[in-house]
Amino acid sequence: MFLDLFFGSPMIALAWVAAILISLTVHEFSHALVGKLRGDRTAEREGRLTLNPISHMDPLGFLLILLFGFGWAKPVPYNPYNLKDPKWDAVKIGLAGPASNLVLAVAAGLGFRFLVGGAALSGLNLLAIFLFLSILLNLFLLLFNIIPVHPLDGSKLFFALFDQPRHAKLRHLVATRGPQVLMIAVLLSAFTNLNIFFFISEPAFLACDALTGTSCIGYFSAIFSLI
Repeated sequence: MFLDLFFGSPMIALAWVAAILISLTVHEFSHALVGKLRGDRTAEREGRLTLNPISHMDPLGFLLILLFGFGWAKPVPYNPYNLKDPKWDAVKIGLAGPASNLVLAVAAGLGFRFLVGGAALSGLNLLAIFLFLSILLNLFLLLFNIIPVHPLDGSKLFFALFDQPRHAKLRHLVATRGPQVLMIAVLLSAFTNLNIFFFISEPAFLACDALTGTSCIGYFSAIFSLI
């Protein structure tokens, strides 16, 4: 996607990069902020309580996001022994990232509706495209990260809910096999035409339609028609 954008429309490619940097930075910053609020300053001491994208970007993970649509930022560390309630504070830290993506998606949606819906901007203005890409990206990040598989954020809630001894085998299965299944699914999605993550893309586009008041699939196609 990025290479098509870069060679076909460099300005839209820059808007896409900006949306990625902002979304990932706020996501990781939110982890660090909630960790500090719950009593752990590990992330702050390691320079992660910041909105500087450089502090959060993993070079390889960022490159893979650009090239294939899947990648990662640097994980935000925390020490559970410093938390006020280790079990549930870990869940709060984990879900803070996806929650921030929801807030960003809604904010970008409101901006899009006000500026484009109010005819202040044309539908294919660069700012409108940036807002649209921000909506979609944050919805995808939200839905992807709540998958209950390590190392995704949703795993924190899963392991908190299933921490009883009788669930030990289930926890072990999810912890050991879950990442393998996730990686296979990511590779299949990146290198084939299989829509492995339909349970993410379909709700994301529906939510995007609701936020923007327009057909996001149609708008997405219109953006690529500019290339």
